[in-house]
Amino acid sequence: MSFFHTIILGVIEGITEFLPISSTAHLDITRLFLGISNTDFVKSFEITIQLGAILAVVYLYREKLFSSWQYAKNILIAFIPTGLIGFLLYKIIKNFLLGNTVLSACMLVLGGVVILFFEKRSKENKENEKELDIKDIPVKKLLILGVAQAFAVVPGVSRSLAIILSGRILNIPKVTITEFSFLLAIPTMLGATVYDLYKSGFAFSQSDWGTLGIGFVFAFIVALFVVRWLINYIKNNSFEIFGWYRIIFGVLVLLFLFF
Repeated sequence: MSFFHTIILGVIEGITEFLPISSTAHLDITRLFLGISNTDFVKSFEITIQLGAILAVVYLYREKLFSSWQYAKNILIAFIPTGLIGFLLYKIIKNFLLGNTVLSACMLVLGGVVILFFEKRSKENKENEKELDIKDIPVKKLLILGVAQAFAVVPGVSRSLAIILSGRILNIPKVTITEFSFLLAIPTMLGATVYDLYKSGFAFSQSDWGTLGIGFVFAFIVALFVVRWLINYIKNNSFEIFGWYRIIFGVLVLLFLFF
């Protein structure tokens, strides 16, 4: 994987990690278009650089994270189901799901349809939302959100999409659940990265570590801007644009693969 490829993948990760369009699918599809072999190192690279984007959230939300133990407590409670499912399905995820471009494209389309359907229903049943802070989300809802996030082990589903739609169904305000999807990514991707590095035995060359570092840094820098933009965008807009994007992009990828 060249220096140019590393930067491109880092930028793609930073853009897509927090948008409901699946960073895993975009990394896999980008890898395919760039002609990068789907090796074990590349799979580890795609997992590890996500932590770079996650650290952007730690930086941006550092005051909220450390302002109250309840924030950290709620994030950890929601992480429990995700962590257990990810641990149990690790081999299936890495050996059969990661790198499955057809599955990624299909899930992009399906997820887009779900977004459009949900947004239509939301407009038809629009209700006034009560203010709700992350630290006040009930434990039952936190566990449901954790289970929902676990569906993102399937490439193309999108971790943020699973959390945001589930949260909206649970009547959690749009901005609150979007910010929670950012924060829940911290233990999720930290755990995924550490466990993957442990399973790989840290068996990377000096060049490989350099590649990981470059992708990590670019993902972090780009994510700083994307997180700020998304919060400002959703205050006055729906997620409909992401639904259409997923459908169009997913269909184009399928056409490329089969025709």
